[in-house]
Amino acid sequence: MRTIELGADDISALSGVAAELSGRHGSVEDESFQNECRVYAEELPRGLRRALNEFRLAESPAVLVISGLPVDDATLGPTPAHWIGLPSARPTLPYDLAFYLIACLVGEPVAWATQQDGRIMHDVFPIREHAGEQIGWGSSEVLTWHTEDAFHPLRADYLGLMCLRNPDRVETTFADIGDADLAGELRDLLSQERYYILPDDSHRPRNQATAAGQEDARLGELRARGLQRVEQGLASPEPVAVLFGSPYAPYLRIDPAYMEGARDRLGPAGRAALDQIGAALDSATRAVALAPGDICFIDNYQAVHGRQAFRARFDGTDRWLRRLNLARDLRKSRADRLSARSRVIY
Repeated sequence: MRTIELGADDISALSGVAAELSGRHGSVEDESFQNECRVYAEELPRGLRRALNEFRLAESPAVLVISGLPVDDATLGPTPAHWIGLPSARPTLPYDLAFYLIACLVGEPVAWATQQDGRIMHDVFPIREHAGEQIGWGSSEVLTWHTEDAFHPLRADYLGLMCLRNPDRVETTFADIGDADLAGELRDLLSQERYYILPDDSHRPRNQATAAGQEDARLGELRARGLQRVEQGLASPEPVAVLFGSPYAPYLRIDPAYMEGARDRLGPAGRAALDQIGAALDSATRAVALAPGDICFIDNYQAVHGRQAFRARFDGTDRWLRRLNLARDLRKSRADRLSARSRVIY
């Protein structure tokens, strides 16, 4: 993991660009903002742009934290109880804009029709009814390390997390595949397309918004198609490789919590291979407690991530992150988006 501390000049420049954008856009969900944000991001300090460019090109380290952006807790209001029904105008706007500006230098933000009403930027905070689940809105159970949206062929290249509130210093966990000790025979087994990953709970129909919140006909169409794809993935998942890409520096695709139900299909060698890579990643796991203003980018092809358990209060003071999924190339998802400019994947 590498940490970059923003200096006073960096913060001033970032705040200035964000302030200019806030005068023209009331939300990062505005398509006009999404269309022009990259142009404004090129005005950020060269040192910051150089560091983000190096992160993309070198593919090392797998986790990058940008620290130092000030967050005024009093302006945030309480941590919401749920993401359903939240207004488009949010008190988080200044931080959302800064996060988005930095993130679009790493990749193109994309949304899922089957997650959080198709919003481009997600909320991550504890929700009472999901407290014990393997989902980002959980709290009482450890969120097992995983590749984000591992089941999906169009999963993000990078995951971006911005911390707004973390009074209990809850740790985000991560493990870099490059730090895992994998023997040659094990790599060969894990490179075979014989493993099954089911869609995670955040994409499933029971966790979608109510019909009243789905007034956008186009988004409704995308969501319906996406849900159909999720149902198909639950009923008959296609076998995939856990390791892929370079045999010497492989990429990773794994989500143990959503692979457990299909272990009986693998045979003894396949099950043993999953157990061995699980142990290797456990040994390589590190943790960071993000502070308000910290922005963390995780290479979703090279690192898994998770979260430690914590006791949520559900009183408006709990941990609160904002999240972006970032793609290096929008064209690879063109068949699954309504238009070239659309960022919602079904």
